[in-house]
Amino acid sequence: MKMHTLLVAVAVAAVLGGCQRTSFGGMNTQQQPAPLMPAPVGGVESGQLAPPMMPQPGEFPTAPTAPDQTMAPQVAAANAPELTREALIGRWSAGSGGTTCDVFLSLTKWTGGYRAASRGCVGNAAAIAAWDVQGKQVILADSSGNQIARLYQSANERYDGSTSTGQPISLSR
Repeated sequence: MKMHTLLVAVAVAAVLGGCQRTSFGGMNTQQQPAPLMPAPVGGVESGQLAPPMMPQPGEFPTAPTAPDQTMAPQVAAANAPELTREALIGRWSAGSGGTTCDVFLSLTKWTGGYRAASRGCVGNAAAIAAWDVQGKQVILADSSGNQIARLYQSANERYDGSTSTGQPISLSR
């Protein structure tokens, strides 16, 4: 019995010996960072805003167009950056006719360029089955290789253009 009591006492002493208090009674030993200086504010411009564009009765309001959609195709082509097919592979969100859907671009050879697939698309976007890069343009085509749309890069991870019927279309991610 004494051996058991001795072992328990040694175990309790070992456990309690490992515990120690590490606080310093509320003393703050960390240095505080220096306050930041406020950023300078540029000049403020004033002027008259254009009146809001109200949709006609029965029309749905549309989002503002991207800058490249309002430019002539020659200007958009001149300002567009060079494209690589590798930068375009993967999933994209396509917007056309007031709806959005998924478009997947791969590097598998296909009629009209490379294989593409759409999910949840309507109208022209539903027929997307192929894609390719021609100069500074992304060309979207149907399964027969007929062109559906031409797009130019308008921002990082965004392409804007129009379908063969003149409807705006965009790809973004």
